[in-house]
Amino acid sequence: MKIKQQLQNALEASQKLNLTKHEQIIAVLNELAVQARANKAFILEENQKDLDRMSKDDPKYDRLKLTAERIEGIAADIENVAKLENPVGKLLKESDQPNGMKIKKITVPFGVIGIIYEARPNVTFDVFSLCLKSGNACVLKGGSDAIYSNQAIVSIIKNVLNKFNIDENTVTLLPAGREETNEMLHANGFIDLLIPRGSQGLINFVRDNATIPVIETGAGICHTYFDEFGDAEEGREIIFNAKTRRPSVCNALDCLVIHKKRLNELPKFAEKLLEEKVIIYADELSFPEISKVYPKELLFEATPKSFGTEFLSLKMSVKTVDSFEEAIKHINTNSSKHSEAIISEDQQRIETFRKVIDASSVYSNVSTAFTDGAQFGLGAEIGISTQKLHARGPMALEELTSYKWIIEGNGQIRPK
Repeated sequence: MKIKQQLQNALEASQKLNLTKHEQIIAVLNELAVQARANKAFILEENQKDLDRMSKDDPKYDRLKLTAERIEGIAADIENVAKLENPVGKLLKESDQPNGMKIKKITVPFGVIGIIYEARPNVTFDVFSLCLKSGNACVLKGGSDAIYSNQAIVSIIKNVLNKFNIDENTVTLLPAGREETNEMLHANGFIDLLIPRGSQGLINFVRDNATIPVIETGAGICHTYFDEFGDAEEGREIIFNAKTRRPSVCNALDCLVIHKKRLNELPKFAEKLLEEKVIIYADELSFPEISKVYPKELLFEATPKSFGTEFLSLKMSVKTVDSFEEAIKHINTNSSKHSEAIISEDQQRIETFRKVIDASSVYSNVSTAFTDGAQFGLGAEIGISTQKLHARGPMALEELTSYKWIIEGNGQIRPK
């Protein structure tokens, strides 16, 4: 089928969703969770075909990999989305005009949402569940790395849609080719919103070439600043968790910024990081402290490229600063505006950090690992927006709606 026809089918499916009862959407999502669990072996078998084509040393390998536990987590997320309040049809504002007109502002779906993403088959489930719950059809363009996984998942979704007599074009998976990418970028009149999820290169390409509205879900160059007044035991656990929990995801720690007066804590932090054999790129002042406990094969001198880099692996840099102000300057200079953290017991510094750090999510004495994965009570996120128009931070149901004005009257006309 030609791509234009697929896009037309998706558009028509989105219009039908406007007339679908919300109770039916909830039933579809709950059944999808059931079928995700029931088809676990099939999904894992197809996922293994993708894994067999990728080196285990590739930072994307962990993102690509599905396990029984991860599928269970995906199914639970779908059920959580089903339980969330309906985001469509909410009354945002209403007023009665002197001439008798009644004006309401209500939330509505975007219509068709396009997603371009790389090597994360869980995104296929997440995007569909969020789009369906918010009344949107979705057009998916996964990478060739995950083609077997994505095809398997979409086939399960379509089976569930057909079971409930909902147009199966509510979800569309395009082939993983360049032509399809180009069609999506210029799908004016078919796709209402395009969201790229993946590397900074992919995001930049989509932003620079698309002729339809784009929301950037940017790269996660994440910092944690250990302040002069930070708690060392708390800091050690936070830093370890932020770096090692899932190093290939966008909220993983990339750079530890540490106040010069607390360099003596670095050996304790390093000993913990050594448990996962984290490779450290240390600046001139931090290197001697870390080298007291760290093996030479895992410790290297930092270069300018060590900062402002999203490692997506068990690698991180360490930057020493002379002051709180220097820490803020370093973070704002090198940040991708995703997630930034401070570890400090000084409340005034925490408040200042929150105000002046330019990021979608700002943490104090908490690991940055919470920015995605339904940890904000939003259900599964469709992405982490690093821009400031329409949506910022974790994008869930509310961010997948727009609004319209409804005007009611009884014959009012506007005077000349």
